[in-house]
Amino acid sequence: MALADIPTVFVIDDDADVRASIQGLLKSAGLRSECFERAEQFLQRKPSDSPSCLILDVSLPGINGLDFQQQLGDAGLQIPIIFVTAYGDIPMSVKAMKSGAVEFLTKPLKRQALLDAIQQALARDSVRRQEQAEIAILQKRHDMLTRRERQVMELVVSGMLNKQIAAELGTATITAKVHRAQVMHKMQAGSVAELVRMAEELRLFVSTKKHRG
Repeated sequence: MALADIPTVFVIDDDADVRASIQGLLKSAGLRSECFERAEQFLQRKPSDSPSCLILDVSLPGINGLDFQQQLGDAGLQIPIIFVTAYGDIPMSVKAMKSGAVEFLTKPLKRQALLDAIQQALARDSVRRQEQAEIAILQKRHDMLTRRERQVMELVVSGMLNKQIAAELGTATITAKVHRAQVMHKMQAGSVAELVRMAEELRLFVSTKKHRG
């Protein structure tokens, strides 16, 4: 397995003993890890290229865990978070989970509960990365379309037939048919339904579809 494919579990906790304990557990489970004492230290490293998750203590020096979760979200840094705390309460856990946390665990941490949460978090991040990779491929295909082909794609996605597309663009039906075939070829879409799905994943033509709808 290439280094870029090896999952990484990041740990942010100001208690050295807790960091060492979690790191030992992760090592025994065959998981790669990096530990930090403060949230700011985590931000100084490059984002991981592999599936990853963050074990985050709620009570940290400087910015606390919940505020750091918000900061990551505002910055567009997507990483599944598992909160750990010795002083948690229900409102705190509800806030964390509503903001997208995978789990909210109390110390002393239970080995299996933490490992289960980590596996769930890593699986979630793997799915997200796969979806992003697929969208990147679709975007590359869409970028290959000419201006006219993009217009045709928009009309095909809106449900128009070749004759209607030709009338809308002021061209011959055969010309519209050729452009449509090129769109399907370049986007590698096997059907109109698949092309619609691609447009939805790329968030294309939203305002136009609303206008037409």
